[in-house]
Amino acid sequence: MATVSVRYIVDDVDAAIAFYCGQLGFSELLHPAPAFAMLERGDLRLVLSQPGGGPGGGAAVGGVTPEPGGWNRFAIEVDDLAADVDRLKAAGVRFRGAPVHGVGGDQALVEDPSGNPVELFQPTRDEARLKG
Repeated sequence: MATVSVRYIVDDVDAAIAFYCGQLGFSELLHPAPAFAMLERGDLRLVLSQPGGGPGGGAAVGGVTPEPGGWNRFAIEVDDLAADVDRLKAAGVRFRGAPVHGVGGDQALVEDPSGNPVELFQPTRDEARLKG
């Protein structure tokens, strides 16, 4: 399967690396400059850029500087959402509301140190069977 890349704009690349690697199981691939890093988790590559961090993802385009936040997100599939929510809360991770039960499974939205959302998703048993 091909690697999928997602770019997130973050206020502090070092804080984002600590969060994604320490809390969500990513590993660091590159960190060649203070304003840029590349992480991975399975087939997902997460590219981190600071706003105004020079040419590339953090550069202003059309006079608008990128900023963190919003509601677009990527989802990480988990086996035990309740246990992950408890672990992350104990570590002081911020959540956007309480976990919710949806048609395809349960989800919770956590925020990285810059306020970017990451969805933790536990599929229903029927959906999990479709994978195998």
